[in-house]
Amino acid sequence: QVQLVESGGGLVQAGGSLRLSCAASGRPFSSYAMGWFRQAPGKERDFVAAISRSGASTYYADSVKGRFTISRDNAKNTVYLQMNNLKPEDTAVYHCAAAYFAASVTQNEYDYWGQGTQVTVSS
Repeated sequence: QVQLVESGGGLVQAGGSLRLSCAASGRPFSSYAMGWFRQAPGKERDFVAAISRSGASTYYADSVKGRFTISRDNAKNTVYLQMNNLKPEDTAVYHCAAAYFAASVTQNEYDYWGQGTQVTVSS
């Protein structure tokens, strides 16, 4: 079992920045690729970013490429999502997820999920 707890969400003006954190506990953190997904009100949950077990490979949705950066610190069992130049359309609940096999853009590939943290971007 892996437990994931997100933090760092909040209310920010358009153009601002936030850094989300996801702390993991349970099985060795470096055994899992990690991803961030988001779900806006009335919409399906969408892929945002993913990172490989070592952190050497990262993947991004086109909508956030160049603005968001995913990273991980395996010594701290934490994955981060740095979000810059935020837009109102980034408003959503952000979830982190852990995948045992490999980083993926597909949420079905992930084995464990956090409860999420709310990000609200005002115009």
